[in-house]
Amino acid sequence: MIDVALKFLTEELNAYLLARTALSFGKASLSPVVDEAGKWKAATDSLGCFLLGLEEERYTKEHLPSHIYRAGQKVQLQPPLKLNLNVMFFAHFQNYEQALKYLSLLLTFFQRYGAFNPAQYPGMPVGLEKLIVELQSPSYEQLNQIWAFIGGKYLPSALYKIRMTVLQDDAESDVMPPLHDIRYTLVRT
Repeated sequence: MIDVALKFLTEELNAYLLARTALSFGKASLSPVVDEAGKWKAATDSLGCFLLGLEEERYTKEHLPSHIYRAGQKVQLQPPLKLNLNVMFFAHFQNYEQALKYLSLLLTFFQRYGAFNPAQYPGMPVGLEKLIVELQSPSYEQLNQIWAFIGGKYLPSALYKIRMTVLQDDAESDVMPPLHDIRYTLVRT
């Protein structure tokens, strides 16, 4: 689901960029900044997006398994795993002014469209209930650490937290036959 959520967001961003600029120049794509050898991997003259990290959403965590009926059997499913994704968007352009322009378009897009759900976006992939996008404001020291961590030189960028990506394994963990009748015995003492 992580790949599906990020692909959906980059596709929506690309539709916005195309509507604003009428150019296919500067498209956004899922891409690391550098490869394993430390060489630039991101396409030039484009926006890139990569997963920086993830964290479990603990405030809305469900602890108990749920039960559903499938083919006449009571099936127990483990609680879903709700994740927040920390995603970095960066502008890798030869012309610095173009990089700033596309970074501004990115910020404007997420400022205008901060929440995504299937009611507003019928093309949203099945399994994504909602995505809430929040701009993060790391300090200069944190930015320095992030760019050193990924092994690249600083590029104009923005860090976002994407809330509530839900992962659920639909494999049955416990199948029980349906309950047909209830019997009880009273014991007197």
